[in-house]
Amino acid sequence: MTKLTTHLFSSSLVLSLGSVAAFQATTSPFNTLSIPQRGGATTMTMAIHSTNEAASSDTTTTTTSISSLSSQEILDQYDTFLLDMWGVMHNGSEPYEGVLEAVKELKRVGKKMIILSNSSKRRENSHKMLAKLGFDINDFDNIITSGDVSHALLQNNAHTLGCQNWDTLTTLVEQKSTNVFVFGSGDEDESYCTSAGWTLTSIEEADLILARGTFTINDGSTVVHKKDDEMEYWRVMEQSMMVAAEKKLPMLVSNPDKVRPDEGLPPMPGAIGDTYERFVWTTHCAPVGDMTEEKARDYVKRIGKPFQEVFDIALQDSDPSRAIMIGDALETDVTGATNAGVGSLWVVQDGIHAEDVTKTSAEGVIAGFNGNEFTYAYGKKVMPNYVTEHFRW
Repeated sequence: MTKLTTHLFSSSLVLSLGSVAAFQATTSPFNTLSIPQRGGATTMTMAIHSTNEAASSDTTTTTTSISSLSSQEILDQYDTFLLDMWGVMHNGSEPYEGVLEAVKELKRVGKKMIILSNSSKRRENSHKMLAKLGFDINDFDNIITSGDVSHALLQNNAHTLGCQNWDTLTTLVEQKSTNVFVFGSGDEDESYCTSAGWTLTSIEEADLILARGTFTINDGSTVVHKKDDEMEYWRVMEQSMMVAAEKKLPMLVSNPDKVRPDEGLPPMPGAIGDTYERFVWTTHCAPVGDMTEEKARDYVKRIGKPFQEVFDIALQDSDPSRAIMIGDALETDVTGATNAGVGSLWVVQDGIHAEDVTKTSAEGVIAGFNGNEFTYAYGKKVMPNYVTEHFRW
């Protein structure tokens, strides 16, 4: 079933949200090496031979494999630990084995721990989830969610958190042009917007699109639920994107993840953002206009890893050279760490890449990612500084 269709000249460019989301986990043919088994820390050279024809040469980078966070090399080199939640600390319903102990041990040895979550919800929701899973939220120096930062941007006061506002939103707020059309989660979408001073409205009257979830479409008077009528959901989404792209409406993506680390890797709001970019580009590119793929990015603002705002907030009182990001996703966690100039520890046996790593190798998954042009790395080659199987002490 074709879910989303845009038009490039007289031909159809078919873009499925599922396909766009799958780009995050897509791999290409590659030469593989075996990841060391659990044991002592091992320094290894990952010779990644990218299949990307645009690459001028092979990329060879040294990565250290560690068996646990108690590695003296990690403890000596880093004071600030930036932690991903889903895929590293828990699987959505329970903490991974050893994680509760690892957090307590990091706290005991005096490490600063800051959670960076791409959740589109406010931080209070993360507090509740962590407590339910058995964590003590007082162990964390800060909990930063994409939803909290996006909420601040909607009010044009993100500077109070420690990052820059989005000029596009600043202009809309100052002009009191605060009508929003929402791709939602179905969980308090309306109160999220109204508490920030925005009014839900139709796509025709909207000044902004908010991509907050992939379960509902909300125009303030009607809510389309994907679980109730999936065909209608995709129809309304396609029609809405066509109208919005014609008007060049800006979109705020409050969770840039493209897939959720569940069975089948279901799409997340980041996939909506990618798809909308292509709608904007193909609606206004030559011969009808001069829109480029790069220019289309200006109409989509993504808040969360791997983008700058959340790292600016997290690192306000820390030395980036003494900070490390621990995450399971190359596209958000490792790419974000690379962009922010902090270290990275990639967790490979839990989270989004676990199945692919098991089937091939950690090196192979990295090679596939670096050969994939449809990622937030935008052509930059990324490589984690460290790799471990699980987040354990």
